[in-house]
Amino acid sequence: MTKYIDTDILVIGAGSGGLSVAAGAVQMGARVVLVEKGKMGGDCLNYGCVPSKALLAAGKAAHHAAHASAMGTTVSGISVDFKQVHDHVHQVIAGIAPHDSVERFEGLGVTVIKGHARFKGHREVEADGHVIRAKRIVVATGSSARIVPIPGLDGVPYLTNETVFDLTERPEHLVIIGAGPIGLEMAQAFRRLGSKVTVLERFTPLPKDDPELAAIVLESLKDEGVDLRSDIEVKSVAYAAETGLVVQVEKDGVASEIKGTHLLLAAGRAPNVAGLDLEKAGIAYSERGISTDARLRTSNKRVFAIGDVRGGLQFTHVAGYEAGIVIRNILFRLPAKADYSAVPWVTYTDPELAHVGLDEAQAREKFGDKIKVLSIDYKESDRARAEGATKGRVKLIVKSGRPIGATIVGAQAGELIQLWALAISQKMKVSALQGISRLILPLVN
Repeated sequence: MTKYIDTDILVIGAGSGGLSVAAGAVQMGARVVLVEKGKMGGDCLNYGCVPSKALLAAGKAAHHAAHASAMGTTVSGISVDFKQVHDHVHQVIAGIAPHDSVERFEGLGVTVIKGHARFKGHREVEADGHVIRAKRIVVATGSSARIVPIPGLDGVPYLTNETVFDLTERPEHLVIIGAGPIGLEMAQAFRRLGSKVTVLERFTPLPKDDPELAAIVLESLKDEGVDLRSDIEVKSVAYAAETGLVVQVEKDGVASEIKGTHLLLAAGRAPNVAGLDLEKAGIAYSERGISTDARLRTSNKRVFAIGDVRGGLQFTHVAGYEAGIVIRNILFRLPAKADYSAVPWVTYTDPELAHVGLDEAQAREKFGDKIKVLSIDYKESDRARAEGATKGRVKLIVKSGRPIGATIVGAQAGELIQLWALAISQKMKVSALQGISRLILPLVN
C-alpha cells in the first residue's frame, strides 16, 4: 500500500552534497526526507575520496620504506601483503561510515528511505512504496565512471572506481584507460604496491591543470615505472583465461597490442540521471548533467541540483559548498549564487598537484599582458631540502598586485594552496599578505 509523505525538503542522494543539505536543514527545523538507493555516504566514502586516499597512503608507506636508505635507514625484506592493504582500505571506510549512516540521520530527525527515487510530477517523487510531496527538492545523485564504448568491452571483466577497491590480490599488470586525476592516482598507488602499470590516454594527461606543472607529476610517475602513453587510441579489448587481457591500440597510425591482467576504466564521469524520470518534473538535462542557474535551481524552480550530477567541478568539497548555497536559498529565501572563482582542487599523486583560480593560459587570454607570472622551485626551500622533497614548484598569477590564480606541484601542495584560495576569494593584495602581522608562518623559506 502506497504511503504518502508531505515534507519541506526532499533530498535525493546520500552523498556529500545530499547529506550536507539534509543535516543542515533538519537542524534548522525543516522537515526533511532523504532517499538513497545505494550506500549511505555515496561515492566519496565508498568508492572515491576515502578508499583512494587510503590506498595511496599504503602505496606511500611502501615507497618511503623502499627509499629510506637515502636518509640513513635501510629497510630490508620489504613485501606488500595486498590482502592487508585491502583490509586497511575497508577499515578506514568502516570507521567513517557511522557518521553518514541511516541511524545517525534518523537520530537527527531525517526520514530516510532506502530505494530508487523517480519523479511523478513537478513536486512529487515515488520511492520504495512511498510518494513524497515536497515544497522543495534537491537532486544530489552524483556520478559514475563513464563506460567508454570500446569494441569487446562487454566481454572483459573490467574495473571501475566502484570495484577496484574490492581487489584482495594485487594485479600483476594493471592497464588503466584515462590519465585524469583518478587514473593517475590509481596508477601510482598500484605501481608502488608492486603492480606493473600501463596508462592509456587518448588526449592530454591532466588536461585541466597547468601543463608546465602537470609535466612534473607525469615525469615523477614515469620515473617510478608507470608506462604512461598519451595521444593513443584504444581500438578494442579482449579477455580470455589463457591469454589474459589484450588491448589493441593505435598511435600515429601504427597499431600495436598491450597485454595485461586487469583493466581499470578511468576515462571521466557520467551524471547519475538514469531512471529519475526528470522529464516528468520538467527538469532539463544533458549528457553532461542537470542544467542549473547560478542559484543551482533547475528548469523546475522547485527543484535544485548539486554535486556531480550537474557536471562542472566534480569534487566533494564543491558538493558541500553547493549544499550551503541551496540551504540559503530554500530556508533563508536569500538569492545566494554559487561562485567557483576561488575553488581549489588537488590531485593526490606524489608530488601533489593543486590549483585555484585562473591558470596562466586562462589569465593571458582574459587579461593579456596585464598579468605577472611569479614562480619558485621547491629546491629553494630549506624545508624541502631537509625532507628530500625538492621536486616541485609554486606558480602565482598576479594582476594589479592581486593573485588571481595559483598552481602548486610538490609535497603538501594541497595544504599550501589554501592560503592562495583565501587570498583570491577575499581579493587580497600580495602586499597585504606580507603585512599581516599575525600571519607568521614557521619554516617556509
